[in-house]
Amino acid sequence: MSKKKIVGSFVALITPFNEDGTVDFEAFKELLRFQEDNGTAAVLIMGSTGEVSMLSPDERREIIRRTAQFKTGKMQLFYGCTGTNTDTSIDYVRYARDNGADGAILAAPAYICAPDEDIERYFLEIADSTDLPLGIYNNPPRVKTDLHWTHLLRIFKHPNYVVHKESTTRVGQVAQVIAGRPDVSIMCCDSPNLGLVVPTMSLGGHGTANMTGNLAPAELARISTPWTEPADALAFREAYLHLLPLLHYTYSAINPVAVKSLMKAVGLPAGSLRRPLQDLSGEPLLKGLRILEELGLAKKYGYRTAL
Repeated sequence: MSKKKIVGSFVALITPFNEDGTVDFEAFKELLRFQEDNGTAAVLIMGSTGEVSMLSPDERREIIRRTAQFKTGKMQLFYGCTGTNTDTSIDYVRYARDNGADGAILAAPAYICAPDEDIERYFLEIADSTDLPLGIYNNPPRVKTDLHWTHLLRIFKHPNYVVHKESTTRVGQVAQVIAGRPDVSIMCCDSPNLGLVVPTMSLGGHGTANMTGNLAPAELARISTPWTEPADALAFREAYLHLLPLLHYTYSAINPVAVKSLMKAVGLPAGSLRRPLQDLSGEPLLKGLRILEELGLAKKYGYRTAL
């Protein structure tokens, strides 16, 4: 199997809904083109940002089948394939593989709070069941499982793993993974509160797996560019510090409330959040619109900023 490693911006895409709450596939096509045209290397469909936990199994399969048909070859399409247990995760991965996915991202199953040894076995059993390129999302705030770097490096010896996204606050964890030189792309969440973007990129990370790229794809592509010479660090610093207000805003509410509400407000085809989540309104939403204006993003992307 040839590894489809990801370098650059890996955007966790929202799931667009119609007014009646059904999945909007024409909007999916438009959003994928928007990312493709602005330098995104890959997208994750049905991650946390895609409200995956509130999609039915039938909706998840239909999203895989129909969006994979929009591929142009310019951008990789990965899918969130975490199920409630090992067997359901394998089923999603196999469905994704059979329907044209470029890869799948897996987290530990939520709620069960399984021991690390069981989760390591879970990731390896899934990898043994397919030849589809896979990635791991270490996201303890969402799933309560937090794999130590020793577990991760053992898992990454499996040839099917090609990408890792870290969403802890431990710079040391990222450093130890990179020091182990696994043959995978090392990425991190773009949350400024976790504070991993600067150290990950400075230590040799391959990019960010982010949600702010839904609104500012070219800017996230810039800060997700690996450093190969001193000038890259200086360009990164300028771009990252400029973008900080938007990064803080998109993480000002539980993912994806702020980013999806702002996308809808500026005219991107996002639709509303799925209940019980509610769209932002009033001052919290106006704050996001002001940030887009102040950073020049409204003008650049043609966003409307008046409610």
